[in-house]
Amino acid sequence: MKRRWTIKKHDREEVAKLSDSLKVSPIVAALLITRGYETEESAYKFLNPSYSDLHEPNLLKGMKEAVARVLKAVENGEKILIWGDYDVDGTTGTVVLRKALEILGAKTGFHIPHRFTEGYGLNKEHLEIAKNKDYSLVISVDTGTRSFEPLAWAKENSLDVIVTDHHLSDEVRGNPDCVAMVNPNQTDCEYPDKNLAGVGVAFKLAHALLREKGREKIVEGFLKVVAIGTIADVMKLTGENRAIVSIGLKDLPKAHNYGLRALMEVAECSSEMTSYHIGFRIAPRINAAGRMDAARHVVELFEAESFEKARELAEYLNSKNRERQRVQIDILEKALLEYVANGGSAKQAHFAVVAGDGWHRGVIGLAASKISEKLHRPSIVISLENGIGHGSARSISNYHLLNGLDSCPELFEQYGGHAAAAGMTIKRENIDKLREKLNEHAANNLSEEDLMPQIKVDALVSSQSLSLDLVEELKQFEPFGMGNPKPVFVTRNLQLSHEPFVMKDKHLRLKLRDDKGKQFEAVWWDGVEQSKEQTLKPQTRIELAYTPEANTWNNNTRLQLVVRDLKSS
Repeated sequence: MKRRWTIKKHDREEVAKLSDSLKVSPIVAALLITRGYETEESAYKFLNPSYSDLHEPNLLKGMKEAVARVLKAVENGEKILIWGDYDVDGTTGTVVLRKALEILGAKTGFHIPHRFTEGYGLNKEHLEIAKNKDYSLVISVDTGTRSFEPLAWAKENSLDVIVTDHHLSDEVRGNPDCVAMVNPNQTDCEYPDKNLAGVGVAFKLAHALLREKGREKIVEGFLKVVAIGTIADVMKLTGENRAIVSIGLKDLPKAHNYGLRALMEVAECSSEMTSYHIGFRIAPRINAAGRMDAARHVVELFEAESFEKARELAEYLNSKNRERQRVQIDILEKALLEYVANGGSAKQAHFAVVAGDGWHRGVIGLAASKISEKLHRPSIVISLENGIGHGSARSISNYHLLNGLDSCPELFEQYGGHAAAAGMTIKRENIDKLREKLNEHAANNLSEEDLMPQIKVDALVSSQSLSLDLVEELKQFEPFGMGNPKPVFVTRNLQLSHEPFVMKDKHLRLKLRDDKGKQFEAVWWDGVEQSKEQTLKPQTRIELAYTPEANTWNNNTRLQLVVRDLKSS
């Protein structure tokens, strides 16, 4: 698929000025400016994240009321139930809050809903079970902001609830009635950073509680787990999140928690820890619990009292992740065949809608993401069972998914979401009409350019500037992630010096040289498919879009260019 390159322009004077004041290279200065850190003060703060960047917990609306009610429960020996969502954000937040309350001497239990039998959010059935087990206070983590009916039942039955969450409030109904709502994204909350993950909000409550009891010195140690949930929930790694993740990642290799150590062992990332290791090794194994089975195993892992038990649970999550990978590959293949069977790009030129009987509901969201990425179209993957479909949708950058669903609300049993992702239930007989309506809506809201993947290039870089020293300099921008992606450069006037070498039938290794004979190695993941429209032969002159990285093999570290795209020049 052809891609359009957008190359950022730089003001040389501004770059030179920032480079000089910070004593960094012009490339680093240019990257800082394009990411919005134009002044010496803001750039320095970005390059040096610290614990002091964390905001005061009491700036969160509802925090003082929440702290007062929790401390009252601790003092009176009341039973407190932590109710966490089933994803990584919710389970890690549950672990954080449970540990903080244990330190304070609280009596606690926890409940993680089952994705398929209970679904998302608080529910009356399990609140009633909690009430019957003599719990008098429930604290939600990463959920609850729109749980109006369950919270109304809780109030009527004298069960106090504190909601900690980060999801958007209902614009019409506002907040449900509860003891305290702690959510930076609720109306009238003046908290300075709206990008906290659910685990981040739970951490803020833990911080405030521990400080109230003179235990603030231990607060920083919680950031290891908070960092995992923040990266896994794909939150922006800017502002406060950048400090949380940066500190947490540095501390992770020194973790004493049996569960963390066991998880890092099975994920084979014990010695070094970056946002990549969390996002692609740790988080998928934690998420697999909720996708394929019961997410409560994650809390049990982090609370394991021996390394042997932790290792057993970590191996279990590892096996669930392998199962998830197999199921995901199977459903993705079926979904793409279904897309073609339903007219492919001829009938679904702007929006892909696919459905299948018995597709595993735990991975349909992942399949939708892969289809959107592959086709560069918004997509919905629907799992059908007894005539009812449960769907998961993902979008592309210039299409507001929820607006699309709002254009045909009569077709759904229920639906919800935001610009980038959504979920829904729908009757089988309405799926064809949904496909037609969404393609019509997307056609009216997407241009041909929108349907072409975009590569945002940070800078043009000469081949003579490329070295391991540059890679080392770029480490100052870590942790990379949403809101702070790895830099992409373009270098012109390169030449293929050999035929591309195919790895595992999918990837390409390229040997390149510049006009002065300087040689480079490049790797193009999924390059076989990505280069279908290209002719790659020795002596072909190219422009390369890539990210420079260090590749270490057998204790030998070399520069490697990770290809994003290339053009014949």
